[in-house]
Amino acid sequence: MIPQVNDGLVADFEEATPPPTKNYKIYINKNRCLGFVNEIEALKQAIFLMLSIERYDHIIYSWNFGVELKDLFGRPTAYVLPEIKRRITECLTQDDRINAVDNFVFDVQKRKVHVTFNVYTIYGDIEAEKVVEF
Repeated sequence: MIPQVNDGLVADFEEATPPPTKNYKIYINKNRCLGFVNEIEALKQAIFLMLSIERYDHIIYSWNFGVELKDLFGRPTAYVLPEIKRRITECLTQDDRINAVDNFVFDVQKRKVHVTFNVYTIYGDIEAEKVVEF
């Protein structure tokens, strides 16, 4: 005889709500945290952090967090532009709240690229930017 377990826990886990996005508000220029942000503002802050941290350089972060840009230094522009697009998209889509990244616009000046793009999230659309030196 095999015991039957029906404790009702399975039903509780099937309809899980998404985790809250409340986080501390980081003031980059003042180097401090003050107050809280939620939903789209918290996601803007997360996007900034993901694009500011080099992947695989810091053991405190998961290997799924950050962007790989430092190996683009010294490469030709024809190689760098599509790689930046691919790497930013790969970096940001690791987050479950981000659905897609699109509409990349590149402004190349000497050895710098100013990239603007749209991030489509579950909270709405965000326009983001990143400056990459190569």
